Amino acid sequence: MERVVVEPFGEGWAVRSLAADNPMILKRGADAERVGRDLAQRLAAAGTPVQLNLRLRDGATAAKFVCLPPAGADPEPLMIRLRPPTLTAADGVPA
Repeated sequence: MERVVVEPFGEGWAVRSLAADNPMILKRGADAERVGRDLAQRLAAAGTPVQLNLRLRDGATAAKFVCLPPAGADPEPLMIRLRPPTLTAADGVPA
């Protein structure tokens, strides 16, 4: 599975992928997120499943997505947001 990561880079934002030799550097986070999503969808459209990770300035993960190649007659890749697991009282977390 390919991985695309959007993360802070100095005063700007980087979009990194093993599919590209160098990161793409953008000034605005919103632009970097759009480029990361577009790259993930293009890679998936070409048949490669992709995990897209979006990170915040403090390094925390803002969101994770999996982008799957088109299936059957559907010409578009499928992008699914992965939600973090919910902790419950059984996990030792107060309810």
